This record gives sequence, structure tokens and C-alpha cells, in this order.
Amino acid sequence: MSGGLFVALVLAFLVVVVIAKTARVVPQQSAFVVERLGKYHTTLNAGFHILVPFLDVVRYKHSLKETAIDIPEQICITRDNVQVGVDGVLYMKVLDPHRASYGISDYQFAITQLAQTTLRSEIGKIDLDRTFEERTNINIQVVNELDKASEPWGIKVLRYEIKNITPPRDVLAAMEKQMRAEREKRAVILTSEGERDAAINQAEGVKQQVIKASEAKKQQQINEAEGAASAILAIAHATAEGLRKVAEATQVQGGYEAVQLRVAEQYIGKFGELAKSSNTLVLPASVSDVGSMIALAMNVIGRRQEPPVLKR
Repeated sequence: MSGGLFVALVLAFLVVVVIAKTARVVPQQSAFVVERLGKYHTTLNAGFHILVPFLDVVRYKHSLKETAIDIPEQICITRDNVQVGVDGVLYMKVLDPHRASYGISDYQFAITQLAQTTLRSEIGKIDLDRTFEERTNINIQVVNELDKASEPWGIKVLRYEIKNITPPRDVLAAMEKQMRAEREKRAVILTSEGERDAAINQAEGVKQQVIKASEAKKQQQINEAEGAASAILAIAHATAEGLRKVAEATQVQGGYEAVQLRVAEQYIGKFGELAKSSNTLVLPASVSDVGSMIALAMNVIGRRQEPPVLKR
């Protein structure tokens, strides 16, 4: 009875070993490479699979997920012979498990070394001042070179990112002094440009003020000239109208004598004003002219008092 139990246990153990050797469950986003008698047989994708016991062996297991590999820091020399420490991170993915298994022994180590050498080559093409602004271009060049080299291995390099670029301390101090000088230079330039703009604006304001003043003076002179012209024209019109009225008055009965009387009155009045305005008396060349003027005026007055003579 004990011997039969032992045989049963041995058989059960053999069944478990056979099931363990033949049944395989491949997780999602994974791939198993199976060899039969030491030779590549097939690639198992996600799911349940049955193998031939003692003939089929799962030799390689690959993850089909995107993997990030840390690229250690290394010393790179720029084109202007400055040593900088550069590290980064690489993102890659297995596309062909068969070639990833048999194309190279350790693809992660190979890609890491290739990324470092390619990065040193790209850093050596540019100066130190451009390494920080050319990071995107450096990343693109590294990815292109790695993608070409890793294609036979069934590996796809998706992207590469530089994490840190660390120059020496003395170079950092020199760069800080340079940036400080650049900031001071920009500050001086901005200050001078502000003063220049202020002077230009002030000069433009003075110019506009002078122009406005000259235009105002010009308009004032035009207005005064137009006013004087209008006044002269009005006086001329009034004088012409007065002369026309006088001419019309001389054509009626007694008009001519009225004009003579008016002239005599004005003559006497102006002569009296001349005598009042100064202690020096200016007499006409012939005093009889004054008497004749007065006599004429009196004669006119006398004639005006006579009744009109009717003529047939």
C-alpha cells in the first residue's frame, strides 16, 4: 500500500512537471521566444500556449512596452575645447523579439554605449554657448543615429532627451559674468534709447508748438488784413454813396447853394479848431478868401430865405 502511494505521488509529480513544461501563459505586451532542440522555433504572443515537453524551451522573454533607459553622465568636449558633463534618458521599444534575441547579445547595453558615443560626437560639433540652445537638435540627431544602428536588432528608438549639461565651475563663473555684462549693456542701451526718444519727443513738441504759433499768427494777420480790407471797402462804399447823394442833391433846386453853404461852414469850423489847438495862428494867404467865403455863405443863407421865383 505504501509502495502504491509512492508511485502515485511520483506520477503526480511527473504530471505537474509536464504541465509546467508544456503550458505557458504569456502576459499582455510581452513576447516569449521558443527554441526547439536549441533552434529558434516560434515567438509566443499574449495568451495561453502548449509546448512540446522536453523539446520546446522558452529561451528569451521580451517586454513590448516602451522602456526608458538612463544614460549615465559622461564628459564631452565642445568645439571650443570646453569639457562639459552631459547625461540623458533614452526611450526605446522592442518591435521584433526574434531579432532582439539573436541580433545582439545585450541590446540595452549596446544602445547605451552607442548613445554616449553619438552624443559626444554631436557635442563636439558646436560651441559651448550653443549647447544649451541646440539641445533639441542634438536630441534629434542622436535619435536618428541610434535608430539606424538599432534597426537590425529589432529595436525602435523613439526619442532621446538631454537631462543636464554641466560645465566646469570656472566656465560657469565666466558665463555668469558674461550674462551680467550683457544685462548691464542692455540696461545702458535701453536707458540711452529712452533718453533719445524723450529728446525726440520734446523736439517734436517744440516744433509743433512753433508751427502752431506761426499758423496762428498767419491766421491773425489774414484776419486783420481781411478786416482792414473790409473796413476800407466799407469806407469807400460809404464815400461813394455820399458823393452820389451830394451829386444828386446838386441837381435839385437849391442843392448847389446848400453844398456851398456846407463847404463854407466846414471851412470856418476847421479854421476855428486850428486856432484853438495852438497858440500860433496860421492865416490863409489872402484874408479876403475868408471874407468872401463868409459873404458867400451869408449870400446863400439870404437866398435861401427868399421865396422861390416861379418861371413860366
